[in-house]
Amino acid sequence: MLIHIVQKDETISAIAQSYNVPIERLIQDNGITAPYDLVVGQTLVIVYPKEIYIVESGDTLAGIADAHGITLMELLRNNPHLSDREFIYPGEPLVIRYEDEKIMKISTNGYAYPFIDHKLLRKILPYLTYLTIFNYRITPKGELIDIEDEELIQIAKGYGVAPIMLVSTFTAQGTSGEEIAHVIFNNISIQITLINNILSIMKAKGYYGLTIDSQNILHEDRENFLSFIKLLSDSLNNEGYELTVTITPFTFQTEYIYEVQEFRALAEEANKVMLLSYEWGHTFGPPVAVTPIQEVKDLLNFAITMIPVDKINIGIPTIGYDWHLPYIEGVSMANSISSVAAVELARDVGATIFYNKDFEAPFFMYEGDTPSPHIVWFKDARSMEALVGLLPEFDIHGIGIWNIMFFFYQMWLIINVKFDIKRIDMGD
Repeated sequence: MLIHIVQKDETISAIAQSYNVPIERLIQDNGITAPYDLVVGQTLVIVYPKEIYIVESGDTLAGIADAHGITLMELLRNNPHLSDREFIYPGEPLVIRYEDEKIMKISTNGYAYPFIDHKLLRKILPYLTYLTIFNYRITPKGELIDIEDEELIQIAKGYGVAPIMLVSTFTAQGTSGEEIAHVIFNNISIQITLINNILSIMKAKGYYGLTIDSQNILHEDRENFLSFIKLLSDSLNNEGYELTVTITPFTFQTEYIYEVQEFRALAEEANKVMLLSYEWGHTFGPPVAVTPIQEVKDLLNFAITMIPVDKINIGIPTIGYDWHLPYIEGVSMANSISSVAAVELARDVGATIFYNKDFEAPFFMYEGDTPSPHIVWFKDARSMEALVGLLPEFDIHGIGIWNIMFFFYQMWLIINVKFDIKRIDMGD
């Protein structure tokens, strides 16, 4: 696998010819929306198939996969365009295997809102081990605000993907809800009600496991929170369910995340920990790269001193941000932007994409309508290669993708080429 950086005056045909790959495959693999109007600094992932099969009359995808010793999900991952199709046609080439050797087997967890487009979801599911549906909000009485997730759960199971219920103390406005958390963590009766409600929904809807996410836990609530997690974990495990606890720089109200000793206790109770490092680059934060690579490494170096490495999952953000400058703390709010949309914006405004190697992140600047300057930080193939490269470096075997509300071609291509995707036997 290679990553090409588009240079000034380069054309898609010249790039394809220089790497000896068909133009159509280069466009298809990278999900290029404007192949004949490339952006300077844009990345292109170059992969080489080891084995290609030419479809014959009467073939089925399941039959092709079986005949070549791969699973149907592997075939769909190697040919994501098939998810948009009802038929395959004689004479068309399908990738069976790539030349790259797989590094290791990992689990992949994709976070989605209930309103995700089902066509998009079916395209992404072959790449997933788990689908986490965001989210059930808790009331101060320990009740759960229901969401329309039944169809997503059934679609996920149809692809052999384990559905995960996500419960949070977030408010309807998206704030952390520490007041709700305070009430719950200080009342054992409400905790029992909440746990019973969680188990009831999990059983009724067919969830495989649970993720709990609570932010800005008050200092005086820390011990009670840990006691609640133990009670929740014991209750879930007794019923055959797994518990994942989300840990971010905002889990506890603290100035220095690296002084939080409660992470050790959380890890002891949870089956898994999802480590999401969103302290850097977010809607209300200053204009910097999302999860600069060194900050992620620092967080992991701290985490592995407290959490068994086989429990750690790394959060992989796919969202970029567009900041209007100058940045004013407490006032400025960035607009979120997908990687695909960021490249399209750079093209529309005539910007050149630059890359910060220290952060492992691309960025560009442009003048707004006012006119006023903007800066955009996002993720590209180089960013994703650097982030997933932390898996073998730290011997971590799981990632969580926030979020999967758009199809990030280059990310999934890199993950698919480098790793085997773990599947779960859900017993049904």
